[in-house]
Amino acid sequence: MIAVTERELLERIEWQERLAGRDSEAASPLIVFLYTPLCGTCSAARRMLEVVEQLLPDTAVLEADVNFMPNVVDKYRVRSVPGLMAVSGRLEQPQFLYRMGSVQDILSFIKGAMA
Repeated sequence: MIAVTERELLERIEWQERLAGRDSEAASPLIVFLYTPLCGTCSAARRMLEVVEQLLPDTAVLEADVNFMPNVVDKYRVRSVPGLMAVSGRLEQPQFLYRMGSVQDILSFIKGAMA
């Protein structure tokens, strides 16, 4: 996973939307793991995401500590952590997955965002 700051994340989301506007076929979704460092459930979700990264090596997952991202939380209405945000550029709002019960749930979410 690649750690990003709020500024970097907002720039990547903007770039993703521009790329999708030009050629929606070429733009793979931007996947962001939203967490807080002291969250136990976030640690479990991180371990599952590490497995997913091994299964989908061509998919880059960004990680963002929401404690330092008030603008992202407000703009995209992040409800809780852990969360996965998929920004495809085709939709006005990103898709979210808050319940990460298994590796299969995460895989299904990411593959659905790629479709």
